[in-house]
Amino acid sequence: MDASLPTHVDELTAPWFSEVLGRDVTEATVLDTSSGTTGRARVALRGEADVPSTVFVKLPPFDEQQRTLVEKTGMGVSEARFYRDLAAEVPVRVPRVWFADTADHAYVMVLEDLAASGCRFPTAEDADIATRARDIVEQLAALHGPYWESDRFAPGADLEWLDTRGAVGGAGGGGGVRAFIRQAVEALGDQMDPSFHRIADIFLARTKDIAQLWTSGPGTLVHGDPHIGNLFVDVEGGNRTGFLDWAVVCRAHGMRDVAYVLSNSVPPDVREANERDLIERYCELLTGTGVDLDPTEAWDQYRLFAVYSWVSATSTAGMGSKWQPFDVAVSATRRTTAACAHLDCVGLLESLLG
Repeated sequence: MDASLPTHVDELTAPWFSEVLGRDVTEATVLDTSSGTTGRARVALRGEADVPSTVFVKLPPFDEQQRTLVEKTGMGVSEARFYRDLAAEVPVRVPRVWFADTADHAYVMVLEDLAASGCRFPTAEDADIATRARDIVEQLAALHGPYWESDRFAPGADLEWLDTRGAVGGAGGGGGVRAFIRQAVEALGDQMDPSFHRIADIFLARTKDIAQLWTSGPGTLVHGDPHIGNLFVDVEGGNRTGFLDWAVVCRAHGMRDVAYVLSNSVPPDVREANERDLIERYCELLTGTGVDLDPTEAWDQYRLFAVYSWVSATSTAGMGSKWQPFDVAVSATRRTTAACAHLDCVGLLESLLG
């Protein structure tokens, strides 16, 4: 493990910040910390005039068990690589990167303190959630268009590593996600309606076949985990939606991101009233970047990836509070279950799989 990359907040010292920021930092004070899929710290800095007053630092999880899990998935290293190598070029709002680097399993990210920048963090209960959903879809189209079927994902090209990450987690159909779904069924099954069990049954019976459907078709650069907890609103930048927590960044079908956020993070009544128009708007914006995606095909892809959103939310609930607060995961599971029922996703899977 590279000694220059800190693994704990105690190592976030003024000399270290001076080295990585290239500016004289005279004082570094940790204001608060937390740990989940990453270790997190908000740090106040003092020094030269252009030193940021506060920064948000991401490190490996402080809990050893969580750290082992994250190392197996490669999520932390992937997020640091995104911020180091890609954040400056993507056409969407992301946190400013002061420093990011990796070394084997070690990684660190020194990012913009979004709260200090005046950004706000949206919720599914916001009065403007319909407007926010439209902006999210428009921002996703802006992200996906330039990378659609890009040669940069080819073997030996600079984004090849993202192509291999497309099969990580639920898209890979591995035994781990099946175990999480089973745990969720045991923990939540008596609280859920029959549609929940229909989705669980077909997913557990046909996991690998469903995963093949998810990994087929055209690919682009996707955020991979754009639920509303991974979004922010740049108030001073025209209320533009921004994207944080890029740990699941990969190459996948663009509709994966769209279905993920609409199914997971938009109230069912708002989603049902707007989703057709939003899919058409997404296709329209892709056309402007030279991508031809038929709205009818996009709609079926939307239904297919609503199941992916369900798997993500439900497997998170199956982990208890290890990845997200349990009540948050349960709420997301209810919303994604409602989406899959409304879209007849089980019927779609049955028609596609036989």
